[in-house]
Amino acid sequence: MTALDATILETRALLVLSGEDRAHFLQGLVTNDVTRVTDDRAAFAALLSPQGKLLFDLMLAAHGETLLIEADADRLEDLRRRLSRFKLRAKIALAPAEGWSVAALWGEGASNALELPAEPGAARTLDDGVAFIDPRFAEAGARLFLPADRAGALLDGLGARLVEPTAYDRHRLTLGLPEGARDMDIDKRTALDCGLDDLNGVDFEKGCYMGQELTARTKYRGLLKRRLMPVAVEGPIPEPGTPLLTPAGKDAGEMRSGLALDAGHGLGMAVVRLEALSAGEPLRCACGEARLTPRRPDWMAPTEAAGAD
Repeated sequence: MTALDATILETRALLVLSGEDRAHFLQGLVTNDVTRVTDDRAAFAALLSPQGKLLFDLMLAAHGETLLIEADADRLEDLRRRLSRFKLRAKIALAPAEGWSVAALWGEGASNALELPAEPGAARTLDDGVAFIDPRFAEAGARLFLPADRAGALLDGLGARLVEPTAYDRHRLTLGLPEGARDMDIDKRTALDCGLDDLNGVDFEKGCYMGQELTARTKYRGLLKRRLMPVAVEGPIPEPGTPLLTPAGKDAGEMRSGLALDAGHGLGMAVVRLEALSAGEPLRCACGEARLTPRRPDWMAPTEAAGAD
């Protein structure tokens, strides 16, 4: 039986949104339908700029009379400030969730250990926290929002082996899951460039939200030219932002995050031009000797390249 692994995600942290207008307030701002976030259902979403560029990827879960919002830990105050600008007369309060940890749980039997159906977003209370199957897709495992002083004990009680955060990075990169600013090239890419529509992160029926016009236009007019996707790396891991080239020397995209597996191989995420992807050839770095082979994960819908830039 595959081991059940867990780790505390120090790169992720929580805001707590309280007040009677909390769902209505957030509904007009993020890409997914917040009204569907209940005690037994969590969601994946994003906050976009008015121009439709991705600013934050978010996990949303209900906790009593509040909503917990997961985002990049080092950008949490920026998220709080941005959301607070839209408070106006809304009866809400928004603050960092002190004393909480964000954890990931994955491996065979993760849903059984949590007594949850293996359905994306299925949620329940766990001790004084919340546990839910990853809303992006069930094979990713689960997320847990736990009291920080008991997080390790609670994970151990689930039968999980506590591992280093790099083990989770290997897990998510193997699945092709982007996470946070290290992958998503903040304020430069759209939600669809980053695959959020294929990961249950965009509701095209929910009504208006910030950045909706560009998101819908990109979807229905087939305007994608580049796509964030996993890559297998031969050679040293390129630095984030390293330009990628086709064998003929044409622009093919750029590197995002990466993880070395051994001296000569690794995994990563890269923004890849769809024209270069369709050619089916390995890419090379503009500097360095690494070769990158993009691979389309099972969850990613086929996408044809739009016209040239």
